[in-house]
Amino acid sequence: MKKDKEKMTMKSKMTGFINTVFRSIFRYGKVPKDAEGQSYAVFNNLFLHIHSVKVRKHSIKSTYTFGLGIIAAILFFILIFTGVMLMFYYVPSTKDAYARILDLRSSVEFGFLMRNMHKWAAEAMVVVVVLHMARVFFTGAYKPPREFNWVIGVLLLVVTIALSYTGYILPWDQLAYWGGIIGAQIAAYVPVIGPGLQEFMLGGQTMGQEALIRFYVLHVAILPGILTILLAVHIWRIRKDGGLSHPSENEYPEPAAKHEQQSESAAQAAQNQVAEGEDK
Repeated sequence: MKKDKEKMTMKSKMTGFINTVFRSIFRYGKVPKDAEGQSYAVFNNLFLHIHSVKVRKHSIKSTYTFGLGIIAAILFFILIFTGVMLMFYYVPSTKDAYARILDLRSSVEFGFLMRNMHKWAAEAMVVVVVLHMARVFFTGAYKPPREFNWVIGVLLLVVTIALSYTGYILPWDQLAYWGGIIGAQIAAYVPVIGPGLQEFMLGGQTMGQEALIRFYVLHVAILPGILTILLAVHIWRIRKDGGLSHPSENEYPEPAAKHEQQSESAAQAAQNQVAEGEDK
């Protein structure tokens, strides 16, 4: 009997500990059934809070978004993982960069796989982001109140292309060398800031070590940081704008427009009252 009691005590303590850990993470201990409980559960969970409390039925259909935004985010995470793995072997040096790429292809275990995953994920991400922008445009998801998020999406596309271009330079083969020179020459034709932009890209007047270092820093630190911040703002705005767009939301006037209409109506009514008082 004493042993049974001790086992029950240990079991109850373990159950209590597990429940405590579970509640510390999810806060809401059970699946809520009412709207208030569902809102509380979503607000107190980081992963659930990314999504809106309520989701419209049409947005659940796979044919509405084709999951392009999620696919782009997954590809970005794959690029981060494979990119970090490649950084253990790559050296941003004009003397060693190409040799290290050859070693990744032939000598480093799983190096060929990591490099090709990184390469194909980068190219796929550019295509998916372009398709995602096209889907947003053709479904009218850029319309009010989502104009700001559309601008964020355009910036994400620009940063994605910039990441792909800077990564193109890093192998330091013939394609990378001449691709860097052509890109710098194109940048020189940008009005006003063209010459300065070209010098910033090359670190001088020629394509060499300084240029490779700059492309490397842009590719592994600056541009991924900018993209991460923009992606966080993009997801946050989707959440705050009520989730994915729906066809009927543009049929109703915006709150600001309503306020202006009410103000104009009140001003007109006041003018009419003043006019009636003067007539009397």
